[in-house]
Amino acid sequence: MRRIIQSKKLQHVRYDVRGPILVEAQRLEAEGHKILKLNIGNTAPFGFEAPTAIVADMIHHLPDSQGYVDSRGIYSARTAVAQYYQARGLTETSVDDVFIGNGVSELITMVLQAFLDDGNEILVPAPDYPLWTGAVALSGGTPVHYRCDETNGWNPDLADIESKITENTHALVIINPNNPTGAVYSEATVRALVDIARRHDLVIMADEIYEKILFDDAVHHHAATFAGDDVLCLTFSGLSKAYRVCGYRSGWVMISGPKHLAEDFLEGLTLLSNMRMCSNVPAQHAIQTALGGYQSINELIVPGGRFYEQAKLASRLLNEIPGVSCVEPKGALYCFPRLDPDVYSIKDDEAFVIDLLRAKKLLVTHGTGFNWFEPDHFRLVTLPDVAVLTEAIERIADYLESLRA
Repeated sequence: MRRIIQSKKLQHVRYDVRGPILVEAQRLEAEGHKILKLNIGNTAPFGFEAPTAIVADMIHHLPDSQGYVDSRGIYSARTAVAQYYQARGLTETSVDDVFIGNGVSELITMVLQAFLDDGNEILVPAPDYPLWTGAVALSGGTPVHYRCDETNGWNPDLADIESKITENTHALVIINPNNPTGAVYSEATVRALVDIARRHDLVIMADEIYEKILFDDAVHHHAATFAGDDVLCLTFSGLSKAYRVCGYRSGWVMISGPKHLAEDFLEGLTLLSNMRMCSNVPAQHAIQTALGGYQSINELIVPGGRFYEQAKLASRLLNEIPGVSCVEPKGALYCFPRLDPDVYSIKDDEAFVIDLLRAKKLLVTHGTGFNWFEPDHFRLVTLPDVAVLTEAIERIADYLESLRA
């Protein structure tokens, strides 16, 4: 019998957040070890529960959620999303500009499949959420990574973006607030990114899933606000993080700008939407309640709130470790610390996190897994309470001390 092998389309596709490090963690768990998993921004295991009103609304609508619905999403959910952006200055947004999906992840894949031809280049930040790189490659495109500058608060290097634009470049991906760095871009930065897209006739793909998780004086600016009617902008967001319902898989993409020039692309996106019938219907009923109701996220992102205090604690403790530096996150749920190469001679950062896992039963993700260029970073999820987070970083400090020794 012939061997059954994976498709060649997967040759350049990676998703290391759930890659070999997770396999090793599962092996250790099977041996009876208890692993503290700080590799995925999954809120539920750390005691964050969905707002009661959202759960109640889903339960209430379950009897009406047994059949297929409009492939773009139920009307009430799309209306709620459209009104959400209208209230933020995008007054031309309509129900027909919104597609509901099984989380942002599904919609990213659908959009790129509808958008890309073989060889098309997409500008993706480095570091990035690796789904973007993987989905571009799987869709036949070429991800081209532009550098975000750690010395400038992890803001995009605008000159580096400009230098990497070619005649094959078709879109610019913006992840703001950023995963994995926690950067939140200023108005000037977002305007500059949109201006690059405008001058080079690029589509903007704005991943804004963390838009409500902001600390101190950080302000989120929608890229679509500055794109106007001459830059096509696809804005991705959803309920997973701000409403602590990762498992509901409830996200959306909103299309703004010169839609009359994108009719053929939107026809393709509708085709793909139809092919998957529709997204999870019960979770769609959560959207109207979430966007229109009490915003419980506000309690978590101010001093005394868990998201706030844990982010501050993590960055402070990491910076206290010799040879480690961490830009304090302005939003999202992560820290992306740097290991000084003069202190820690790490050639393979995946091997480093696997060794850390075996030694300290702590699972983090290596920086090159987020398409960073050098093996000198790792990502830490800041979701555990302060006691657990303190213990986790103490384990990291102990392990790094052994490396220095």
